[in-house]
Amino acid sequence: MLRTTYATNLKSFGFFHFHTVCVRCTEKIHKTFSEKLEDGPQFEDFISNNYTEYKGKLKLEKGDSRLKLPPWLKTEIPMGKNYSKIKSQLRQLRLSTVCEEARCPNIGECWGGGSHGTATATIMLMGDTCTRGCRFCSVKTSRTPPPLNPEEPVNTATAITDWGLDYVVLTSVDRDDLSDGGAEHIAMTVKEIKRRSDIFVECLVPDFKGNRSSIATIVASNLDVFAHNIETVERLTPFVRDRRANYNQSLDVLRIAKECNENLITKSSIMLGLGETDNEVEQTMRDLRNAGVDALTLGQYMQPTKRHLKVIEYVTPSKFKLWENMGKQLGFLYTASGPLVRSSYKAGEFFLTNILKDRHHQETKTPSEL
Repeated sequence: MLRTTYATNLKSFGFFHFHTVCVRCTEKIHKTFSEKLEDGPQFEDFISNNYTEYKGKLKLEKGDSRLKLPPWLKTEIPMGKNYSKIKSQLRQLRLSTVCEEARCPNIGECWGGGSHGTATATIMLMGDTCTRGCRFCSVKTSRTPPPLNPEEPVNTATAITDWGLDYVVLTSVDRDDLSDGGAEHIAMTVKEIKRRSDIFVECLVPDFKGNRSSIATIVASNLDVFAHNIETVERLTPFVRDRRANYNQSLDVLRIAKECNENLITKSSIMLGLGETDNEVEQTMRDLRNAGVDALTLGQYMQPTKRHLKVIEYVTPSKFKLWENMGKQLGFLYTASGPLVRSSYKAGEFFLTNILKDRHHQETKTPSEL
């Protein structure tokens, strides 16, 4: 579901206050990188918390048809000129968006910029039809999807560079009909972007059936962040994901990527609200950390249509905060945890961009600066 291309214009993030006052800028020079991250925006900065204590039902019980949406998941859908502009350009370049295909609840805020003026968009590589049928995802499925568009890597790179971005997430559908799962196509897109700009590139990729060669192709493309979603806890995997997806196989994909390049940032995501227990969530987080995963996002599962899995529980913001703290304890570089957080979310991209910039700065330091 969450295989998307996510584009964030960090240069226009007015609410990050990069240049508030000269004194603050001077002080930042002497801060450690961890202190800089602590001073950055938290998840609460991206949502409105003006709701009172919710007394409605949060967990599905026997005989219930479905749960009512709690207030923290009710967001306004701003549709401004940025929304229209992005949609028009995507259609013109024949690019698919997972925002529309997967019915993402953040589409209005991301495309329209929301109250923060942050314009973001998602592009789904390799078409709009997946060869798998996960029970949480509304993307179209087929055993024989249309052939790849050979112009897509260039079209994607053209759109992204025209938007003047600092960070982009390339994601895709599964293509089990292709011998390499589409790895070369994704890698070509990364190379086209890198050839045109110095944008940081994250790839949220399929599992490629665990094929080491395909994973190595992605890693060798010069991407900055390798992401693959575990999606849910081990017990629920057979009921939530397509039968060809496998919990341990997903861990292996992330582990292999790290083996191919130990300095590469790896990332994964967990959906909550499908009936998992707290112990299972904690174990999944530990399994990901043991596989070398650096960054983690946790968000609320939202039923896209009546044909998909029901929401078993609406997890409270306070519980998401607990998982964020657990992520810090386990040693993740960052943990983005909140009801509307998705595998690619602007708060996460902000943190990862700072991490990547800091690493690049350290690599380019002269001996006298070390």
